[in-house]
Amino acid sequence: MSAAASAKVDLVVSDLDGTLWHLDHDLHPRTREAIVELDRRGVPLLIATGRRVQSTAAPLARFGLAPPAVCLNGALGVDLATHERFHRAAFSTDAATRVLAAFRGAGLRPCVYVDRADDIAVYLDPAPSTHPDHVTSFGPAAGTDDLDRVVAEEAVLCLSVLGRPVDELQRVVDAVGDAGIAHLGPDRGYGDWTLTVAGPGMSKWEGVLAYCAHAGLDPDRVLAIGDGPNDLELLSGAAVAVVTDDAHPAVRDIAHHVVGAALVGGWADLLDLV
Repeated sequence: MSAAASAKVDLVVSDLDGTLWHLDHDLHPRTREAIVELDRRGVPLLIATGRRVQSTAAPLARFGLAPPAVCLNGALGVDLATHERFHRAAFSTDAATRVLAAFRGAGLRPCVYVDRADDIAVYLDPAPSTHPDHVTSFGPAAGTDDLDRVVAEEAVLCLSVLGRPVDELQRVVDAVGDAGIAHLGPDRGYGDWTLTVAGPGMSKWEGVLAYCAHAGLDPDRVLAIGDGPNDLELLSGAAVAVVTDDAHPAVRDIAHHVVGAALVGGWADLLDLV
């Protein structure tokens, strides 16, 4: 389906930060109404975000929303209403070890996100390099451990550091190579910059494909909306690619349509395309 085609959209996929909302405690009234209207039209909504599952689910729940979600930039797919998983893409042990070494080479101790049967979602070094408020946000979902053991023995989904100077994080990006997919950008919550590294071949779009297979939807009838470089594969794969007017130039260049910023409820304008 081309962007100009009038064929029905089977699925809307949305990024969160900077796209669905400007801040996760402030979902614009126009956007809230548009989500309700999308549901009324029978078009499902899938979230695709760099956030972990809990930090995706909790703010959405405050607005009465529990859609399926692709989290950690494509590493994990979960139905937030039922907790059923429809996708998982973990690092190989070798790749996770190399990415950890890239962080350490820049003098940084990352958060290491894992997939476990218990309540631990992330492991931290005793002196983590991520922003202190980020550490606090994990609550009991964080465990402290030897990160060498974690990458050797656990199913690693992502590594990250939030709220650090860009020059520090760029050193990690330069060292990661083909061991992972690095997403570097300004941090909306903690200031400075954020780096997350997903496994080789992981992307939000891979999670979307997994969801379409799970739900029996046509991946050639997907409308996707985003704003950042970590949305590049998602928007490239979608039949209809939509970005906000304050989106990163890398994704603006491939967009079929531009809507208003999240701050003014621009997300609602995608209803004209569904």
